[in-house]
Amino acid sequence: MKIALSCPDITQAERDAVNAVMQTYQLALGPKIGELEQLLGGFVGSQYAVAVNSGTSGLHLILRAMDIGRDDEVITTPFSFIASSNCIMFDGGKPVFVDIDPETWNIDPGRIEAAVTSKTKAILAVDVFGQPAEMDPIREVAERRQLRLIEDSCEALGAAYKGRPAGSLGEAGAFGFYPNKQVTTGEGGIIVTDDETIYQRCASMRNQGRDPDAGWLAHARLGFNFRMSEITAALGVAQMRRIEDILANRRRVAGYYLQRLADEKRISMQKVHSDCTISWFVMVVRLSDDYGRADRDRIMAALNAQGIQTSNYFTPIHLQPFYVEQFGCRRGDFPVCEALSDRTIALPFHGLLTEQEVDTVCRSLRALL
Repeated sequence: MKIALSCPDITQAERDAVNAVMQTYQLALGPKIGELEQLLGGFVGSQYAVAVNSGTSGLHLILRAMDIGRDDEVITTPFSFIASSNCIMFDGGKPVFVDIDPETWNIDPGRIEAAVTSKTKAILAVDVFGQPAEMDPIREVAERRQLRLIEDSCEALGAAYKGRPAGSLGEAGAFGFYPNKQVTTGEGGIIVTDDETIYQRCASMRNQGRDPDAGWLAHARLGFNFRMSEITAALGVAQMRRIEDILANRRRVAGYYLQRLADEKRISMQKVHSDCTISWFVMVVRLSDDYGRADRDRIMAALNAQGIQTSNYFTPIHLQPFYVEQFGCRRGDFPVCEALSDRTIALPFHGLLTEQEVDTVCRSLRALL
């Protein structure tokens, strides 16, 4: 591809940080993990942070720390990466979907209460594409119905809702560090919370169920090997020390797109709620209702043929084959989500894109509409 869909923002500082760890004997359970946890927790204003091997693992541990398991229901969005629902199923829970707001593309707070049943234990709100969900009305439902509130902030590092950082808006939140995210560790994630019990349980479960002061072969509870390596953490520390520059680079590239596509009536973009500060994760455009899924696929194929990499963010989770098989979901269940998913195109986006590359993408897109 001449213009890639994503690219990590890596400098010599990251390479030096990784090489420095490679000169030591401690490639796991070293000081860089604690340093990353301190930097990330401080950045989002959370008292505790637990580094793990993926954002998916982080969400899984949060749910287990809240004792959410077999036959428990968790309300969430069908418009997300599949991990935000799969993590509910890992221990026998059931994701219960609620349709989305057609403009912000996040879960529609006004539809949540109708989905609550006697089996509902939590709401898992996703900050889709770097925009925080509308957490105040969601929290009101959670408090009124005595539900736990989890924030999937895997795409939203650096975002804010009413001045509060994403990740800190629920009882616990999780970030992901895949290479297309704002900050990357290659593979990795982190849990943030102010709840000491959640913190202690997650820290133990990520490390085979060990407690902090116990011996290597002493396991207090069922756990997993969800640890982040010292090499990975060193990369994350170097990235977090550049976080403001990284976010500024992504805002600049987003500005290039907004300037060039703002007057294009045949597409629209995710509306940023007035209470939110978005952290640019991807650049997704929605084709107008005059277009269908076949038109979207034609445009994507043509862009890809020109060397401009694109993707369809997201396929509705409820229409994934094993969700259809297990829960009986079908097309028409969540029409707002489905109409959006049929028409979205993720364009190349990362902090290293040049203005000339964005020009090329936008001219090519317009010519195909």
